[in-house]
Amino acid sequence: MSEQIKVRVEHLTKSFGNLLVLDDISFDVKEGEFLCIVGPTGCGKTTFLNSLTKLYSIDQGRITLNGEAINPRRQNIAYIFQEYSTMEWLTVEENIGYGLRIKHIDKAEIQRRVQDVMEMVGLTKYARFYPGQLSASMLQRVVIARAFAVQPELLLMDEPYGQLDLQLKYHLEDELIRLWQKTHTTVIFITHNIEEAVYLSDRILVLTNKPTKIKQSLSNDLPRPRKVSEPEFIKLRNEVTDLIKWW
Repeated sequence: MSEQIKVRVEHLTKSFGNLLVLDDISFDVKEGEFLCIVGPTGCGKTTFLNSLTKLYSIDQGRITLNGEAINPRRQNIAYIFQEYSTMEWLTVEENIGYGLRIKHIDKAEIQRRVQDVMEMVGLTKYARFYPGQLSASMLQRVVIARAFAVQPELLLMDEPYGQLDLQLKYHLEDELIRLWQKTHTTVIFITHNIEEAVYLSDRILVLTNKPTKIKQSLSNDLPRPRKVSEPEFIKLRNEVTDLIKWW
């Protein structure tokens, strides 16, 4: 991981009417870092991510990518939502190549990238299948493959595995880590699952309840691959759990 700052959030403030949701939030994300953000339910984690993507306008503050004001229209940013966002009328390979076609990438390069990521996530033999023919875990693989195919500078993920059972979740988390290690993409991953945050992250940002501030930033230097039963894993998980308790 580089020491270069990829994303800088300065004094981010966002209200909805009289409800203050994000209260003067500031932090940096290093290039190639895998940052997980956790906090109490309803604390504004998704509001923060939507501020990054410009789905929401912010009241105060500044968010930059590579030193420039963040702008998904001009910068190479990918976003994976909680819901599956495949297009039912496109095949697996067409879904994965969709973002590349929008960017008018050369057809041969599109084919190369799509083949590469399909192989990485085990979808090659399902290339001509349609989303309606796929399981939940395969649908999520398509979405992840599509995001990595565009080789984003920044990947934003909003609880992408929340609807999957535990076994599938761990399998897809391992695939995500392999892709991240290969591509060195900077990832901001929102989750309510503390164990997931400890399993995936380089660093964990713990948010308070609304009005939301940063309660603590915790480095996660546990060696990979990680085992949820190891004492150091459990210790960090318990530390994060104690920080999130707001009653």
